[in-house]
Amino acid sequence: MAVTGTRRAGSASPRTANLAAVLRALRTGPLSRTQLAARCGIAKSAVPGLLAELAERGLVRPAGVLPGNGRPSRLVELHGEDAYALALGIEADRLSVLVTDLSGRVLAERAEAVDVAALGLQRTLDELGRLAHSVLPGPPVGVAISVPGLVDSAAAVLRFAPALRWRDAEIAGLMAARLAVPVDAIAVDNDANLGAFAESVAGTGTEVFYLGGGTAVGGGFVSGGTILRGARGFAGEVGHIAVDPSGERCTCGRTGCLETKANLAAVLRAAAAPGDPLHDPAPGVEGRVALLEDRIRRGDQRAQTAVHELGVALGIALSTVVDVLDPDVVVLGGYFAALGEWLVEPVRVELAARPLGQARVVASGLGLQAPLRGAAHLAAERLFANPTLAEEATV
Repeated sequence: MAVTGTRRAGSASPRTANLAAVLRALRTGPLSRTQLAARCGIAKSAVPGLLAELAERGLVRPAGVLPGNGRPSRLVELHGEDAYALALGIEADRLSVLVTDLSGRVLAERAEAVDVAALGLQRTLDELGRLAHSVLPGPPVGVAISVPGLVDSAAAVLRFAPALRWRDAEIAGLMAARLAVPVDAIAVDNDANLGAFAESVAGTGTEVFYLGGGTAVGGGFVSGGTILRGARGFAGEVGHIAVDPSGERCTCGRTGCLETKANLAAVLRAAAAPGDPLHDPAPGVEGRVALLEDRIRRGDQRAQTAVHELGVALGIALSTVVDVLDPDVVVLGGYFAALGEWLVEPVRVELAARPLGQARVVASGLGLQAPLRGAAHLAAERLFANPTLAEEATV
């Protein structure tokens, strides 16, 4: 599907807003014209014209009739197989890409192990661009990039990512040239924000706090479908909540931060002696966490203790989050999700010991993929917000 230039949703006309409302409504499944008018608050007489334009742009199609007595109602559905949303993930040790259609169906995905800090910014983005081109079926309608660090999402700039050793990286502009797309077609966001977004879209909750574990620890909060970012876009940095005043010194300069106990390397050090295969980076995050799981199941006391203490530390930090934000659900994501069988209960115990600790606690069903799924959904949002970006078909 061809997608045109740089018109932003913020300047949308009333008709464009109505087109967007109809297209968003169809995300839930096929609807009749009467149902669309009711859901979108649009006059029924206006719906046929809107549907005709969306069909010309290749975004909707007929979907049979609504069964029932009397005159049958014709249904229409989303037609997004040729509209590609591109999600890109940058982690300290891995690059990943995911392509979906407008309905969120995964069309292609690929990942490669890399040492991002060693490659540097330009070579990393070269590799990421090559990886994207290897799976993209055609030009994307939107692109979103997940990164582990402080992001100025309005400017699409990664301000600081200690795990990558990048500062003030203008990722959107650099990737636009490599992907041959307009720079305003590219969004950049923190991985935990995108993990929270993915869980919200999946229906996990209305007020969702997502806590992601990896080489660092980060959080994201979605309220009513909107990512809450704070004044500078840096909300959710729960990795630097103090959980042990007599603990290790953190890279941020403070002592006993959650991140000193909950980043993967720290947990593996607690779970096994130096030289143990758990410390070999070759199997990647998934491989090492799988090995840790296996040891817990086999009754390895040191591994069991390490993960239980991790759960307690997470619970202490999350009790502050729950008191301040009052989410209805807390999602343990990243590598925490794989260990959810042993982490959820100690977190619940810590929350229950505090008067306001009423949030439901669950392990993410999306696992390590949550930020990338959230990025794909964010990439598709560009077209849902402004369907006129899709060119009309020519015959």
